[in-house]
Amino acid sequence: MTKFLISFLLFISVSANAQTSYIKIGDAKAKKTVLGLAYFNNLGSSNTGSATAITADIHKLLKDDLNLSTYFQIVDNAGFLEDPSKTSIKPTGKESNGFKFEPLKTAGMEYALRTGYSVIGPDLIVESFLYDVEKKDLVVGKRYKAPMGASRQIGHTMANDILEALTGVRGAYMSKLVITSDRAGGQAKEVYTMNWDGSDIEKISNHKSSALSPNWSPDGKKVIYSVFTTFIRKGAGSTTNVSLYTYDMTTAKRTLTSYRPGINSGATFSPDGKSIYLGMSMGSGAADIYRINLTGDIIKRLTTGPAGAINVEPSLNPEGTRIAFSSERGGRPMIYTMDSDGSNAKRLTWDGEYNSSPSWSPDGKKIAFAGQSEKKHFDIFVMNADGTNIVRVTTAKKANGTWAHNEDPSFSPDSRYVVYTSNRTGKNQVYISTIDGSEERRVTNDSHNYYRPKWSKNIE
Repeated sequence: MTKFLISFLLFISVSANAQTSYIKIGDAKAKKTVLGLAYFNNLGSSNTGSATAITADIHKLLKDDLNLSTYFQIVDNAGFLEDPSKTSIKPTGKESNGFKFEPLKTAGMEYALRTGYSVIGPDLIVESFLYDVEKKDLVVGKRYKAPMGASRQIGHTMANDILEALTGVRGAYMSKLVITSDRAGGQAKEVYTMNWDGSDIEKISNHKSSALSPNWSPDGKKVIYSVFTTFIRKGAGSTTNVSLYTYDMTTAKRTLTSYRPGINSGATFSPDGKSIYLGMSMGSGAADIYRINLTGDIIKRLTTGPAGAINVEPSLNPEGTRIAFSSERGGRPMIYTMDSDGSNAKRLTWDGEYNSSPSWSPDGKKIAFAGQSEKKHFDIFVMNADGTNIVRVTTAKKANGTWAHNEDPSFSPDSRYVVYTSNRTGKNQVYISTIDGSEERRVTNDSHNYYRPKWSKNIE
C-alpha cells in the first residue's frame, strides 16, 4: 500500500528564484523564522465535503512537520491581517483579488505560504506558493497531484520542499523506519516497516522467532536483519544460530546471507551497498566485526579482541572510510571509531557504565549512542564525530518515578533527528527528537513493544 501511495504522488511544475539558503540552520536556535501558513483556498472545486476535510488534514500534517523542525514560528489564518480566504493565493498585480504583502509584513511574517486546491476526477490537485515577504518575491511554487485517498503524503512532501527551499537541506518527512516488534502476538518478534510518523505499518518477516537489528540498504530496496534460527544437521543434531537474512523489498524474496555458528548480527551495508559489516562470534562466544560480501563470503576480519573483548554494532560514516562501533576492549563497553580496514582505532567515550548502539549521521558530523549512567538507565546522547561536545538528548521517567530507558538511536536521512525507543510508558515505544533534545515526538502509541529502529538512508 505504501509504495502505491508514494508512486502516485507527483509534483507537476516548479518555479523558483535560485538561492542556496534563506535560513542559516545555526541561526534558527537564536530566533525562529515567522512563517504564515494559511489554510487552503478552494480554487473552484464543487467537492466541498471530503476535499475540505482532506486539505485540512494536509494542512495539519504540514504544520506539525514544520513545528518539529524547530525552525519556524507558525502563524495561522487568525494572524493574517488580510483574510486569506477572501484573497487569491497569488499577490496583487498577478491576479485582480491578489493578496498584499504589506499586511503580512505588519503582522511580522518573514515568509508566507499560500495554497489552494481543486479536484479533477479522482485526484486532488494542490497548488502551493512560498513567498519572501520582505522582498515581495516568490521563493518556490509547486503543484502536487495525488488520488484523494493517498493525498495525506502531500503534506509531508510540501514540508520537505519548504525546508529545502529555505535551508538548502531537504526534509526527511517521506522517509521510513524499519524495526522489530512483538505486535504479531506471542513471544515472536518480527520485522516491520512504517512511515517515519508511525503510519502504514507493514510486516515483512514471518519467522515466528526473535528477529533482531534490522537495517536498510542505501537505496532502501533491501533490509538486512538477524533471527534466532535452528538448523538440523544430518547426523549431528540441531544448532541454534543468530543468522543474518536479506529481504528484497521489491521482490519480497528472502535470502539467508550469513549463518556461521554463533552470532551474525548488528549488520549495516557499506555506503555503496556492495558489502556488509556485522558482528560475528564464529562459535567462540566473543563477537568481532567482519566485512562480508552480499552472498556472505568473508572479505576481511576487522577486529580481534583483544583478550576475548567483544566488538560489535558497526556504523559507517557517509564516505565509508570510518566505522563507529561499541567495544569492551577497555573494560567497559564504550564507543570507538576505526578506519574501514580495521586500523587506527580511537576511543571516543569515557564516561558512564555502558555505551552502545552508535549511529553515524548521514552528514558525517555527529554520532549518536545510548549511554548508561551510574543510575543504571540508558539515555540517548549525540556527540561530534571526533567525540567532543557530548549532548544528552533524552531524560524521562516512568509513571512510578523510576528512570526510563531510552535506547538504540538512529539518525534521520537529513541528520536533523534521531529515532529511538523508550519504555517510559511501560512498553517500548518509538520516539523521535531533534539532535539537541529541544523537540520530541512520540511516534507509536499502542500496547506493543518495538526494538532497534533504523531510519531509511534515502529521503524519498
